[in-house]
Amino acid sequence: MLISEMFRSLQGEGKLIGIPTVFVRSVGCNLECSWCDTRYAFTDGKETSEDEIVDFVGDCHDVCLTGGEPLLRKEMVSLADRLLREGHRVSVETNGSVDIGILPDHPDLLISMDIKCPSSGMTDRMCWENLSLLRRKDQLKFIVADENDYEFAKDVLGRYHPDTEVIFSPVGGMHLEPLAEAVLKDRLDARVLPQLHKIIWGDRRSV
Repeated sequence: MLISEMFRSLQGEGKLIGIPTVFVRSVGCNLECSWCDTRYAFTDGKETSEDEIVDFVGDCHDVCLTGGEPLLRKEMVSLADRLLREGHRVSVETNGSVDIGILPDHPDLLISMDIKCPSSGMTDRMCWENLSLLRRKDQLKFIVADENDYEFAKDVLGRYHPDTEVIFSPVGGMHLEPLAEAVLKDRLDARVLPQLHKIIWGDRRSV
């Protein structure tokens, strides 16, 4: 499969924040979010076999399959299944526009799904049926740039009542105060989290 990069770092986002993780980033995405910070993964990459990826993962318990959009490649679903069978905890970061029903139903699989807010320019590409497929142990993420994004996210939660963990993060992952205050004021059942890797290493992925 065509892989943009593989590296070991700390999980920087979501409920597994801070956990040592091997990241496997596939090439290609079907969206073009205005604030995307991984455009380098849209094209180019190295043909990498499943065995090579498993060897790179080694004894690291946590593996994150990301992109781009990993669910555009059926091989990534097969890889997730193999890693799960070999005892790893696997998280799949998906942009919310692809059917997540193709993923294996496994207790050690975490689906980390975005709903793209208006500032992304991609809201009309969402697969809203995915919200009913998320399990309580999965996570639904909103990347919030401004008040309009925040009100949109609030409306989604009010209309769909997703039975899963909800996470709000600011675009850029750093400026938390306005978002935190809004979530507290509106008594939303959501976590407000930074992007830990940017706090530690800035634009680098790890040491």
